[in-house]
Amino acid sequence: MRMIEMIADLIALILGLIKKGNLPQATKLLDNAYREFLKKDASFFRSLSKDKLTKELLTEHNYTNDHLKILSELFFAEGELNIVKGDKENGLSYYEKSLILLEFTEQNSNSFSLSNQSKISLLKEKIRISIQ
Repeated sequence: MRMIEMIADLIALILGLIKKGNLPQATKLLDNAYREFLKKDASFFRSLSKDKLTKELLTEHNYTNDHLKILSELFFAEGELNIVKGDKENGLSYYEKSLILLEFTEQNSNSFSLSNQSKISLLKEKIRISIQ
């Protein structure tokens, strides 16, 4: 639980940097977050295809639902960063990956989370807007 709170604070900081236009610092923090929280380089996660995302991480790398929630948040921040940089295609891809992970963790959770449901709705809206 503490790890989830730490990532929430970090994501808020990254999103704040993106909003302020400090993209290099946001990118640096994001890159470091993958290694710090998930123990792998950012390029590993960025290269994962949407189709094999949950299966590969759960079976081959033994990640838990908490790890997947963290990765979902990092992918959301990646989406925001790419959209601001003008890379709509990659932004959309990260939003979709984030949504896949978040929906998967919600389906496999024993409890209902209003904040996760709100995030799912937000991601669906961002995907809808990005496709237009």
